[in-house]
Amino acid sequence: MTDEAGRLRALRKYRILDTAPEQAFDDLTLIASQICGTPIALISLVDENRQWFKSRVGLEVTETARSVSFCTHAIQQNDTFLVPDALEDPRFRDSPLVQGDPRIRFYAGKPLMTRDGFAVGTICVIDHHPRTLTANQQAALDALQRQAEAQLELRRNIEELRVAIEGIETLGALIPYCSACELNIVIPADPEAIAKVSDGVNELLTRKQWPSEEAFEVVLSVQEALANAIRHGCNNDPSKHVQCCITIDESGEIVIVVRDPGPGFDLSKVPNPLDAANLRKPGGRGVFLINQMMDTVEFTEQGRQVRMRKGLKSKL
Repeated sequence: MTDEAGRLRALRKYRILDTAPEQAFDDLTLIASQICGTPIALISLVDENRQWFKSRVGLEVTETARSVSFCTHAIQQNDTFLVPDALEDPRFRDSPLVQGDPRIRFYAGKPLMTRDGFAVGTICVIDHHPRTLTANQQAALDALQRQAEAQLELRRNIEELRVAIEGIETLGALIPYCSACELNIVIPADPEAIAKVSDGVNELLTRKQWPSEEAFEVVLSVQEALANAIRHGCNNDPSKHVQCCITIDESGEIVIVVRDPGPGFDLSKVPNPLDAANLRKPGGRGVFLINQMMDTVEFTEQGRQVRMRKGLKSKL
């Protein structure tokens, strides 16, 4: 069975839906139309409810319903999805795209695969008359498929680089705290990445000979702060980043700063989990735990940054 949820996540990583036309994609549909001799050529991306056209030749509309799209069938194939005559195909002969505009009779589409192995759309050619592709036209469409996939990956790489740069710029305010950092890690907003930071904190405190119980409280506080930043600051979007910076001064006091690039929050509106009305609600538990385990907790920049301090209760 197709992992539709995974496919949609893969599609969203490209941040391409509803973007403006781009010459690199328009060149590919133009070439496809000319080589295959069809009046219509498209680069189509299929989301939950529609097929949206990143590039189109010979078609005015920018999207159609997924329920009637040929491309929905094409992304389920490993190779070219070919419909020589839609009026003779029971899957399509009653479709409004066949009975009405653009009056599709012939369709040939190649699935566009992501680096994760998901088909997110197609490059396709369409004609108003029944027909097929010659061997040379098929080979050309294969080549254009590879070029379209390469353009998608290039766009994704550029987008990931842009997001990373924005994250670094947004997190740049941490530099004063990190000039003497014992640990400074930037992680993607993915809960699985929290372990990387907590392992580093635990190793650091072990090296500094912190008692295991006090070290546990610090590690748990870091985990809660990162989880809140990922969940609320980044909406669990792994293309965003969270930074954790840790210093330990000569007295042994640890200072932890966690920052995310999110919109922030109003601390006064965080529910107290000990109130009777909130006992069964999940909200506020992370903030409550951090305040219980650390000596001081300060939220700044409208909640986007939390600075936590804890000193050793027993001097070594």
